Amino acid sequence: MKLKLSLFLSLFAIILLYSCDKEETFDDRWKLDNEAQFAKISSSSEYTKINSASGRGYIMYKVLESGESENSPYFTDVVRVRYTGWYKIDWAKADKYNDDKGNVITNKKVFDTTSLSNAPRSFKVNGVVDGFSTALQHMKEGDKWEIWIPSDLAYGDTGSGDIPGYTTLVFEIELVEIVE
Repeated sequence: MKLKLSLFLSLFAIILLYSCDKEETFDDRWKLDNEAQFAKISSSSEYTKINSASGRGYIMYKVLESGESENSPYFTDVVRVRYTGWYKIDWAKADKYNDDKGNVITNKKVFDTTSLSNAPRSFKVNGVVDGFSTALQHMKEGDKWEIWIPSDLAYGDTGSGDIPGYTTLVFEIELVEIVE
């Protein structure tokens, strides 16, 4: 009798567990949208893939301008860089669009930039997110690139500040110089 009751309760628990509909959360939708956008860029012939030395994934980039130098920074070097980092709230919509009430909605969220002062910032190559560091180590002084960083090489599932977890980041980076 105990065996039958135990089997019945186990079967009931399994059925109950599998019958529960998992509702899609904001994080689920956000993650899927960001992964889909990165996959779209990854399949574009305009962009080139660079594997991260960490082995956790890859970034995509396209050259906007080529520098004259042959020097690339090492992981421990200090660099001077101009950049703008952004992501979209809704990848399916334009950077700015009108909602159904006619309001202009800004869809492109710039989270960090040097463009306001046009002064480059100095930092260690290993002092930024993995994807940014990966790009810098392949750039030459004077290069200007657009890079796409998946969340695994950025802020992961936790995010940072105003950047939600699972966010694909986009940067326009100019490597001004390597500071010895």
